[in-house]
Amino acid sequence: MKKHSSFFDLSTNELNDLYQELHEKYNKYKEMNLKLDMSRGKPCPEQLELSMEMLDMLKSEDQLKAGDNTDCRNYGGVDGIPEAKELFSQMLGVSTKEMIIGGNSSLNMMHDTISRAMLLGVGADELPWGRLPKVKFLCPSPGYDRHFAICELLNIEMVTIDMNQDGPNMDIVEKLVSEDDSIKGIWCVPKYSNPDGITYSDEVVDRLACMETKAKDFRIFWDDAYTVHHLSDKPDQLKNILTTCKSAGNRDRVYMFSSTSKITFPGSGVAMLASSEYNVNVIKKQLGVQTIGPDKINQLRHVLFLKNMDNVKIHMRKQAAIIKPKFDLVLNHLETDLGDKKIAMWNKPNGGYFISLNTMDGCAKEIVNMAGKIGVTLTNAGATYPYGKDPRDRNIRIAPTFPSIRELKTAIEVLSVCIQLTSIQKILADRD
Repeated sequence: MKKHSSFFDLSTNELNDLYQELHEKYNKYKEMNLKLDMSRGKPCPEQLELSMEMLDMLKSEDQLKAGDNTDCRNYGGVDGIPEAKELFSQMLGVSTKEMIIGGNSSLNMMHDTISRAMLLGVGADELPWGRLPKVKFLCPSPGYDRHFAICELLNIEMVTIDMNQDGPNMDIVEKLVSEDDSIKGIWCVPKYSNPDGITYSDEVVDRLACMETKAKDFRIFWDDAYTVHHLSDKPDQLKNILTTCKSAGNRDRVYMFSSTSKITFPGSGVAMLASSEYNVNVIKKQLGVQTIGPDKINQLRHVLFLKNMDNVKIHMRKQAAIIKPKFDLVLNHLETDLGDKKIAMWNKPNGGYFISLNTMDGCAKEIVNMAGKIGVTLTNAGATYPYGKDPRDRNIRIAPTFPSIRELKTAIEVLSVCIQLTSIQKILADRD
């Protein structure tokens, strides 16, 4: 048997022999008492070290005044300090009047934006979503599990939309939103998507901005989490959705979100929301009741550390230098070990934090369980789909950033063995 033969070309006896050989490897890994975690897209300690200088940006003798003379130690500034708006508006390609700077979590801002829509509606003339018989969201999948968790918490019905190589299947999206006024939103991770690593094409952005929706208060939740998280000197380009919506006559259609969670410190970063001036003013009024202001000292600290977009790009190149070798290790190992066996496919992202791997149908849960039994923790199979149910039970999200290179090498070797063992079982069962 050739090392890289397709499993489907092997005889039953050859597959059984290979299964025994792989199972011996599996048992050896079991004896190692491994404890390796690839379940979440967390920065590793070396990445966090890159931002330690930020903690020295402010001293007790500093005045701690923002550009508009706001005392950052005190109440106020519900929408953030001017310097932070100036910097991060450039990152998202919007004006400062279209920007709100919040606390440390963009997920928090997304949750609150939907919660306010459920309680208050999204505009003066629109009913609160929570008063409607049913609210639905379109969920391009595989996607981000925490988006889906927000919908599940608020009893919003999720509709799975398949992802193409340039973004969600827009033929299906356009058809659904034109027919059903209970569809109030769509989740989008438009650049280096979680987990596929796909960047939406200009055509997809145009169609999202221009499409006719039966619900007048339909909103795009545009989670641009990885907007500066490149792994290549030739990064993907994403068309500006807010500008495109305004040009299409749908100025209020989109809420954009991002943060510094994977730029500086995930636990104490700066989050941002951008939208039309009308939407921003509505939200600011609501925030004035919800809070007396975000952590302005942290915002000031970030501005002093990151300085400008040129410096952000330099900082992100340092981030890429740490994590790109990890992506390369995983991709090279998958290609070497599984490349010609026709039992798995995976993406090769140009940025972001994940590698999306598709196994044979019906195998993902068993593979994740097998790996977990010997100490390699992966994101739960199905987590990248609404309600945790992958209809084909095949998608596995690989998060390579947190483990060390040595740990990652072992983890991906274990994953490869589990994929092969489960695939052989599947092929043999199909032959019976």
